[in-house]
Amino acid sequence: MAKVKKVKVRTGKRYRSGRASDHYDAIVVGSGIGGLTNAALLSLMGKKVCVLEQHYTAGGYTHAYEREGYEWDVGVHYIGEVHKPSTMKRMFDVISEGRLKWAAMDPVYDKIILKDKEYDFVAGRENFIDELCKHFPQERQVLEDYVQLIRKISSQTPKFFAGQAMPSWMSKVYNWVRPFLVTKEFFKNTREVLEGMTQNQELISVLTGQWGNYGQTPRDASFLMHALIAKHYLAGGAYPVGGASDIARSIIPTIQKSGGEVFTYADVAEILIKDNKAYGVRMQDGSEILADTVFSNAGFMNTIEKLLPETSKKRHNTAAWTKNLERSSAHLGIYAGFKGTSEELGLDSTNLWIYQDGDHEANLDRYNNDPMADFPLVYISFPSSKDPDWDNRFPGKATVEIVTPAKMEWFKQWDGSEWQQRGEDYEAFKEQFTQRLLEKLFERHPQLRDKLDFCELSTPLSTNFYQKTSGGEMLALDHFVERFKQSCLHPQTPIKNLYLTGSDVMTAGVGGALMGGVMSTMTLLGLKKGKQVMDLFKNYQEPEPQPTEEIAPLKVNVAS
Repeated sequence: MAKVKKVKVRTGKRYRSGRASDHYDAIVVGSGIGGLTNAALLSLMGKKVCVLEQHYTAGGYTHAYEREGYEWDVGVHYIGEVHKPSTMKRMFDVISEGRLKWAAMDPVYDKIILKDKEYDFVAGRENFIDELCKHFPQERQVLEDYVQLIRKISSQTPKFFAGQAMPSWMSKVYNWVRPFLVTKEFFKNTREVLEGMTQNQELISVLTGQWGNYGQTPRDASFLMHALIAKHYLAGGAYPVGGASDIARSIIPTIQKSGGEVFTYADVAEILIKDNKAYGVRMQDGSEILADTVFSNAGFMNTIEKLLPETSKKRHNTAAWTKNLERSSAHLGIYAGFKGTSEELGLDSTNLWIYQDGDHEANLDRYNNDPMADFPLVYISFPSSKDPDWDNRFPGKATVEIVTPAKMEWFKQWDGSEWQQRGEDYEAFKEQFTQRLLEKLFERHPQLRDKLDFCELSTPLSTNFYQKTSGGEMLALDHFVERFKQSCLHPQTPIKNLYLTGSDVMTAGVGGALMGGVMSTMTLLGLKKGKQVMDLFKNYQEPEPQPTEEIAPLKVNVAS
């Protein structure tokens, strides 16, 4: 019998008073990918950085968790542009120093299901177009124009976000002239742009079939956000070898090499500010850690509402900052374990996006008003099928994740209660969702029904507890067109030495949060020194493969 590979799913070092140094070059509050990127880049420049994570494991939404002998990711369902040479892959290579490896998914990375019709998103620009043309033969030109447009948006995105790497005052000037530097579609919503290209509503429904990746229907989402996601996966999807926890695990040594550390169970109570200058943090246990610079990767809302002292809130009238911003949708998540390997169970790595029909807006509105209405979207992922190392760690097992939108309001009566102590009404309410979501899975894969070994449902209360959110939001801030015009979402705050990082200063998703870490690091360093960050990416060389010792073939005598 093959030996089971043992890997600790938890990452980071447990914080206790006295374990951290008295002073660091920088403190990062929150260990999501944006904060880890800040810490790794600064460490590569010789800076000593302390990352403080309140959860029991590092990684933010890139972490994984283990229960009853199974492991699931909580946010890294798939990532684009990292299984081939690309800017994003190079960034991950730099901050992990080549330790993080990726496995490409099957060519059909997403399957869009509108009632009884199925549409495959196939990796590769021409493959993508050709496959959809089988369903929409009269729309080839529209599809070609669409792909050209999302690629144009992607190519102009550095211009659109260039101000995020500038000093705050300069960014405001730059953003005033920005509409003259990029195409007009940056400033429109998704439905507006697509209906300007075609009146084929079925095609629009299919093209926006990944809207769960950014949490808003075409009516509300900025086309910028839609285009970035669509282009991000156009060459296919990938998954970290070793599971989602390997992302943080591979980056932490980079942070440690210059004397830094990533602490877990490290709950920050307040950012220390004196004379409008940040100089450290106060922990929940009352101890203080000092630093020249503080980055908040806790999310914009958390930073403003929970981490700033009252004097700073009043001084800068932070209530006005949130006026044109909205928290993203909450969600429900099924984490299920099955007896049998993915191969034995007939599972592949293709994600399923299941819709009752193509009217995304009406379906979501109906569901938001009545949680017992049909789900507007059910996303199903098969993480054990995506990770080539899975069978080494969990032989004879497979996992499935199911995600659907939810409203925090549905769970308000239990807000503030303790896990597993919320009463029978709560458990019954959850069970209704659990069974309904499982049925969506069994409709597609009836062979799984008798193989189910473990299942649990996360709710917005779970998100609030583990991510310290207030509304159960899964994608931080919503991506309305107006969101990208808010000067308060710049990395440099009006408080000296305090910077924002992560997805809120860029866009949702692992890639957006990664770029948020890059841009906020460049903002800290300034226009001249900021180029050192780009030099790290430009000059990176992949390590040469280590020679392996040749092993003589094993001779086995077989008795007759």
